[in-house]
Amino acid sequence: MINRVVLVGRLTRDPEMRYTQSGIAVTRFTLACDRPFSGQDGKRDADFIDCVVWRKQAENVANNLKKGSMTGVDGRLQISSYEAQDGSKRYRAEVLAESVRFLEPKSSGNTSAEKQSTATQEPMHETDPFNAGSKIDLTDDLPF
Repeated sequence: MINRVVLVGRLTRDPEMRYTQSGIAVTRFTLACDRPFSGQDGKRDADFIDCVVWRKQAENVANNLKKGSMTGVDGRLQISSYEAQDGSKRYRAEVLAESVRFLEPKSSGNTSAEKQSTATQEPMHETDPFNAGSKIDLTDDLPF
């Protein structure tokens, strides 16, 4: 049997880290993952997927990620059940993350105020750093 989930999305809020009674770190977070299609109104919806990660990686996630961070998760889907206060049985689906990848630098600004302030700054290079100053002649016949 195969139970594999691969996600790329942005955190909807800061990760929440706790420790079990035996001292093991556990961190929970929610990823917003865009759907690959638009709805009838032309807008793209997102799925909000709960994730949980354990031990040292849980500490790394809690210390290095924040709301809006682009993150990759590789893990498996886990369904658990519990009894609610009203006595009904409830189910919870979450991804048990085996690997969490930080897909942007820690110093990357994610808030709109930070994005606006970086957008108004002067560019670092006035000229194209990939252009050595010579032009490429494309008038010759190409071999394909």
